[in-house]
Amino acid sequence: MKRMGWFVGVTALGLAGLTACGGGNGYGSSGSSSSAPASQAPSSAPGSQAAGGSKLGTASVGSLGTVVVDGNGRTVYVFDKDTKNKSNCEGGCLAQWPAVAAGAGTPQLTGISPSLVGMITRSDGTKQLTINGMPIYLFARDTQAGQANGQAFGGIWWAIGPDGKKITTKASSSGNGNGY
Repeated sequence: MKRMGWFVGVTALGLAGLTACGGGNGYGSSGSSSSAPASQAPSSAPGSQAAGGSKLGTASVGSLGTVVVDGNGRTVYVFDKDTKNKSNCEGGCLAQWPAVAAGAGTPQLTGISPSLVGMITRSDGTKQLTINGMPIYLFARDTQAGQANGQAFGGIWWAIGPDGKKITTKASSSGNGNGY
């Protein structure tokens, strides 16, 4: 019986997280995704946190071209509802769009100008990396390097290029029409 209660609780939390980032509140699905593997390995070493800080690099991801990736090769995104140096992704949004943590030291960068990378302190006191002043995130449904399932999600989530600009190209659709 305890196991069933645990399962129901976990399921309810998962649905709450999806609800927070889906539907009509601005976090909804876009109807497009890309799960094509990267055509080249990320130019940063594995591991999103180095001993001294986070790692960011670049990789070619599907039809998007060269994008910023974390140390594990996962696509990095910006959120249209954020403003420079201020994150507006909280609560359930963060469950689907984890902030790229700043780590304890200077980020290790490959293919990205250090002048574009900064850090903010979130409302919960944690440190998050920024590119061109915009907070950056991962997408929980990008489960491996080379995916860009979050591209154009809800028309407000975008991969970011090494020049610090969001990429507004819609990813090639790979699936079932519901954005997943």
